Amino acid sequence: MNALLKVRGLGHRYGRRVGCEEVSFDLYPGELLCIVGESGSGKSTLLNTLAAQLAPTAGSLRYRQRNDAWLDVGELNEADRRRLAREEWGFVTQNPRDGLRLSVSAGANVAERLMARGERHYGRLRGIACGWLERVEIDPARVDDMPADFSGGMQQRLQIARALVTHPRLVFMDEPTAGLDVSVQARILDLLRRLVHELDLAAVMVTHDLAVARLLAARTMVMQGGRVVETGLTDQILDDPQHPYTQLLVSSVLTT
Repeated sequence: MNALLKVRGLGHRYGRRVGCEEVSFDLYPGELLCIVGESGSGKSTLLNTLAAQLAPTAGSLRYRQRNDAWLDVGELNEADRRRLAREEWGFVTQNPRDGLRLSVSAGANVAERLMARGERHYGRLRGIACGWLERVEIDPARVDDMPADFSGGMQQRLQIARALVTHPRLVFMDEPTAGLDVSVQARILDLLRRLVHELDLAAVMVTHDLAVARLLAARTMVMQGGRVVETGLTDQILDDPQHPYTQLLVSSVLTT
Protein backbone atom coordinates (compact mmCIF):
# COMPACT_ATOMS: atom_id res chain seq x y z
CA MET A 1 0.00 0.00 0.00
CA ASN A 2 1.28 3.45 -0.91
CA ALA A 3 1.69 6.02 1.83
CA LEU A 4 -0.67 8.98 1.93
CA LEU A 5 1.68 11.30 3.81
CA LYS A 6 5.50 11.27 3.84
CA VAL A 7 7.19 13.29 6.58
CA ARG A 8 10.97 13.68 6.59
CA GLY A 9 12.99 15.64 9.14
CA LEU A 10 10.05 17.97 9.78
CA GLY A 11 10.53 20.81 12.23
CA HIS A 12 9.08 24.11 13.35
CA ARG A 13 10.82 26.76 15.44
CA TYR A 14 9.40 29.79 17.20
CA GLY A 15 12.43 31.98 16.75
CA ARG A 16 15.16 30.21 18.71
CA ARG A 17 12.71 27.99 20.59
CA VAL A 18 12.11 24.51 19.19
CA GLY A 19 8.49 23.51 18.71
CA CYS A 20 9.28 20.19 17.06
CA GLU A 21 12.25 18.86 15.15
CA GLU A 22 13.55 15.90 13.14
CA VAL A 23 10.15 14.19 12.83
CA SER A 24 9.94 11.48 10.16
CA PHE A 25 7.20 8.94 9.44
CA ASP A 26 4.82 7.66 6.77
CA LEU A 27 1.05 7.61 7.20
CA TYR A 28 -1.09 5.15 5.26
CA PRO A 29 -4.73 5.22 4.11
CA GLY A 30 -7.08 3.99 6.83
CA GLU A 31 -4.46 4.41 9.59
CA LEU A 32 -4.99 6.41 12.77
CA LEU A 33 -1.78 7.66 14.38
CA CYS A 34 -1.82 9.10 17.92
CA ILE A 35 0.76 11.61 19.10
CA VAL A 36 1.10 11.57 22.89
CA GLY A 37 3.16 13.47 25.42
CA GLU A 38 2.90 15.94 28.26
CA SER A 39 2.05 19.62 27.80
CA GLY A 40 4.96 21.34 26.08
CA SER A 41 6.21 18.15 24.44
CA GLY A 42 5.64 19.59 20.95
CA LYS A 43 2.69 17.44 19.92
CA SER A 44 0.32 20.31 19.07
CA THR A 45 3.06 22.16 17.19
CA LEU A 46 3.71 19.02 15.18
CA LEU A 47 0.00 18.54 14.45
CA ASN A 48 -0.39 22.13 13.25
CA THR A 49 2.71 21.83 11.10
CA LEU A 50 1.41 18.60 9.56
CA ALA A 51 -1.92 20.30 8.87
CA ALA A 52 -0.15 23.23 7.17
CA GLN A 53 -1.40 25.67 9.78
CA LEU A 54 2.22 26.37 10.71
CA ALA A 55 4.95 26.60 8.09
CA PRO A 56 7.77 24.07 8.52
CA THR A 57 11.16 25.61 9.21
CA ALA A 58 12.97 22.36 8.39
CA GLY A 59 12.33 19.13 6.53
CA SER A 60 9.63 18.16 4.09
CA LEU A 61 5.95 17.23 4.12
CA ARG A 62 4.59 15.47 1.03
CA TYR A 63 0.97 14.43 0.43
CA ARG A 64 -0.28 11.96 -2.20
CA GLN A 65 -3.27 13.46 -3.99
CA ARG A 66 -6.30 11.59 -5.36
CA ASN A 67 -4.58 11.37 -8.75
CA ASP A 68 -1.54 9.78 -7.01
CA ALA A 69 0.67 12.80 -7.74
CA TRP A 70 2.82 13.91 -4.79
CA LEU A 71 2.36 17.41 -3.45
CA ASP A 72 5.04 19.25 -1.47
CA VAL A 73 2.82 20.90 1.15
CA GLY A 74 5.56 23.22 2.39
CA GLU A 75 5.84 24.87 -1.02
CA LEU A 76 2.13 25.64 -1.45
CA ASN A 77 0.87 29.21 -1.48
CA GLU A 78 -1.91 30.26 0.88
CA ALA A 79 -4.70 29.73 -1.67
CA ASP A 80 -3.55 26.20 -2.48
CA ARG A 81 -3.19 25.35 1.22
CA ARG A 82 -6.76 26.47 1.81
CA ARG A 83 -7.97 24.41 -1.15
CA LEU A 84 -6.20 21.34 0.19
CA ALA A 85 -7.65 21.85 3.67
CA ARG A 86 -11.12 22.39 2.19
CA GLU A 87 -11.19 19.57 -0.34
CA GLU A 88 -9.00 16.74 0.92
CA TRP A 89 -8.32 17.34 4.62
CA GLY A 90 -10.35 17.93 7.76
CA PHE A 91 -9.45 19.38 11.16
CA VAL A 92 -11.21 18.86 14.51
CA THR A 93 -10.18 21.30 17.25
CA GLN A 94 -10.14 20.70 21.01
CA ASN A 95 -12.67 23.47 21.62
CA PRO A 96 -15.53 22.90 19.15
CA ARG A 97 -16.42 26.59 19.22
CA ASP A 98 -13.09 27.26 17.48
CA GLY A 99 -14.07 24.93 14.63
CA LEU A 100 -17.66 26.12 14.17
CA ARG A 101 -19.28 29.29 12.89
CA LEU A 102 -21.42 30.30 15.83
CA SER A 103 -23.37 32.88 13.80
CA VAL A 104 -25.03 30.33 11.49
CA SER A 105 -27.24 27.29 12.09
CA ALA A 106 -26.10 23.72 12.64
CA GLY A 107 -27.17 22.81 9.12
CA ALA A 108 -25.30 25.75 7.62
CA ASN A 109 -22.16 24.74 9.50
CA VAL A 110 -22.26 21.31 7.89
CA ALA A 111 -23.27 22.53 4.43
CA GLU A 112 -20.75 25.36 4.27
CA ARG A 113 -17.84 23.14 3.24
CA LEU A 114 -19.94 21.67 0.44
CA MET A 115 -20.84 25.17 -0.75
CA ALA A 116 -17.15 26.04 -0.82
CA ARG A 117 -16.76 23.20 -3.34
CA GLY A 118 -19.49 24.61 -5.56
CA GLU A 119 -22.67 22.86 -4.34
CA ARG A 120 -25.59 25.29 -4.56
CA HIS A 121 -28.82 23.22 -4.54
CA TYR A 122 -30.58 24.17 -1.31
CA GLY A 123 -32.61 20.99 -0.98
CA ARG A 124 -29.59 18.78 -1.54
CA LEU A 125 -27.48 20.77 0.91
CA ARG A 126 -30.16 20.59 3.58
CA GLY A 127 -30.67 16.87 3.01
CA ILE A 128 -26.96 16.13 3.33
CA ALA A 129 -26.74 18.28 6.46
CA CYS A 130 -29.66 16.44 8.08
CA GLY A 131 -28.11 13.11 7.15
CA TRP A 132 -24.81 14.05 8.76
CA LEU A 133 -26.49 15.36 11.91
CA GLU A 134 -28.14 11.99 12.29
CA ARG A 135 -24.85 10.25 11.56
CA VAL A 136 -23.18 12.04 14.47
CA GLU A 137 -26.15 11.39 16.77
CA ILE A 138 -27.79 14.82 16.63
CA ASP A 139 -31.55 14.98 16.01
CA PRO A 140 -31.98 16.23 12.41
CA ALA A 141 -34.94 18.29 13.66
CA ARG A 142 -32.30 20.61 15.16
CA VAL A 143 -30.85 21.47 11.74
CA ASP A 144 -31.93 25.12 12.11
CA ASP A 145 -30.75 25.50 15.73
CA MET A 146 -27.70 27.60 16.50
CA PRO A 147 -24.52 25.93 17.82
CA ALA A 148 -24.69 28.03 21.00
CA ASP A 149 -27.89 26.17 21.90
CA PHE A 150 -26.05 22.84 21.91
CA SER A 151 -24.15 21.20 24.77
CA GLY A 152 -20.36 20.87 24.57
CA GLY A 153 -20.61 17.26 23.44
CA MET A 154 -23.17 18.11 20.77
CA GLN A 155 -21.00 20.98 19.55
CA GLN A 156 -18.10 18.56 19.19
CA ARG A 157 -20.26 16.12 17.23
CA LEU A 158 -21.40 19.00 15.01
CA GLN A 159 -17.78 19.98 14.39
CA ILE A 160 -16.99 16.37 13.43
CA ALA A 161 -19.88 16.41 10.93
CA ARG A 162 -18.60 19.69 9.50
CA ALA A 163 -15.07 18.26 9.11
CA LEU A 164 -16.14 14.98 7.51
CA VAL A 165 -19.04 16.00 5.25
CA THR A 166 -16.72 16.43 2.26
CA HIS A 167 -15.29 12.92 2.77
CA PRO A 168 -11.69 14.04 3.33
CA ARG A 169 -8.90 11.51 2.96
CA LEU A 170 -6.93 12.83 5.94
CA VAL A 171 -8.18 14.29 9.23
CA PHE A 172 -6.24 16.01 12.00
CA MET A 173 -7.68 15.97 15.54
CA ASP A 174 -6.38 18.04 18.45
CA GLU A 175 -7.53 16.57 21.80
CA PRO A 176 -11.12 16.14 20.51
CA THR A 177 -12.48 14.83 23.83
CA ALA A 178 -10.56 17.03 26.28
CA GLY A 179 -12.74 19.01 28.66
CA LEU A 180 -15.82 16.82 28.18
CA ASP A 181 -17.50 14.75 30.87
CA VAL A 182 -16.33 11.14 30.97
CA SER A 183 -19.63 9.74 29.67
CA VAL A 184 -19.64 12.27 26.82
CA GLN A 185 -16.00 11.46 26.03
CA ALA A 186 -16.89 7.79 25.66
CA ARG A 187 -19.67 8.55 23.18
CA ILE A 188 -17.44 10.87 21.12
CA LEU A 189 -14.65 8.27 21.03
CA ASP A 190 -17.07 5.53 19.94
CA LEU A 191 -18.36 7.87 17.23
CA LEU A 192 -14.86 8.69 16.00
CA ARG A 193 -13.82 5.05 15.95
CA ARG A 194 -16.91 4.13 13.90
CA LEU A 195 -16.55 6.99 11.42
CA VAL A 196 -12.82 6.45 10.88
CA HIS A 197 -13.57 2.81 10.06
CA GLU A 198 -16.64 3.49 7.89
CA LEU A 199 -14.96 6.23 5.85
CA ASP A 200 -11.55 4.51 5.71
CA LEU A 201 -9.93 7.73 6.94
CA ALA A 202 -6.30 8.37 7.63
CA ALA A 203 -6.07 10.41 10.81
CA VAL A 204 -3.51 12.02 13.10
CA MET A 205 -4.72 12.68 16.64
CA VAL A 206 -3.02 14.51 19.48
CA THR A 207 -3.93 13.38 22.98
CA HIS A 208 -2.46 13.34 26.46
CA ASP A 209 -4.73 10.39 27.36
CA LEU A 210 -3.07 7.03 26.78
CA ALA A 211 -6.43 5.26 27.09
CA VAL A 212 -7.64 7.22 24.05
CA ALA A 213 -4.56 6.12 22.11
CA ARG A 214 -5.16 2.48 23.03
CA LEU A 215 -8.81 2.65 22.02
CA LEU A 216 -8.37 4.39 18.66
CA ALA A 217 -4.86 4.16 17.30
CA ALA A 218 -3.02 1.35 15.58
CA ARG A 219 0.24 3.27 15.98
CA THR A 220 1.43 5.75 18.60
CA MET A 221 4.21 8.32 18.58
CA VAL A 222 5.61 9.60 21.90
CA MET A 223 7.06 13.10 22.04
CA GLN A 224 9.32 14.80 24.56
CA GLY A 225 11.00 18.17 24.18
CA GLY A 226 9.91 18.54 20.56
CA ARG A 227 11.34 15.19 19.47
CA VAL A 228 9.83 11.77 18.87
CA VAL A 229 11.41 9.48 21.45
CA GLU A 230 9.47 6.31 20.66
CA THR A 231 7.05 5.10 18.00
CA GLY A 232 5.40 1.79 17.21
CA LEU A 233 2.26 -0.28 17.54
CA THR A 234 0.10 1.22 20.27
CA ASP A 235 -0.34 -1.94 22.35
CA GLN A 236 3.37 -2.67 22.14
CA ILE A 237 4.33 0.82 23.27
CA LEU A 238 1.84 0.91 26.14
CA ASP A 239 2.46 -2.66 27.33
CA ASP A 240 6.23 -2.72 26.88
CA PRO A 241 7.58 0.86 26.66
CA GLN A 242 11.28 1.07 25.86
CA HIS A 243 12.16 4.73 26.36
CA PRO A 244 12.44 6.01 29.95
CA TYR A 245 10.06 8.88 29.20
CA THR A 246 7.42 6.51 27.79
CA GLN A 247 7.88 4.28 30.81
CA LEU A 248 7.26 7.29 33.04
CA LEU A 249 4.08 8.22 31.13
CA VAL A 250 2.69 4.70 31.35
CA SER A 251 3.60 4.26 35.01
CA SER A 252 1.97 7.58 35.89
CA VAL A 253 -1.31 6.29 34.46
CA LEU A 254 -1.03 2.99 36.29
CA THR A 255 -0.43 4.69 39.65
CA THR A 256 -3.28 7.23 39.40
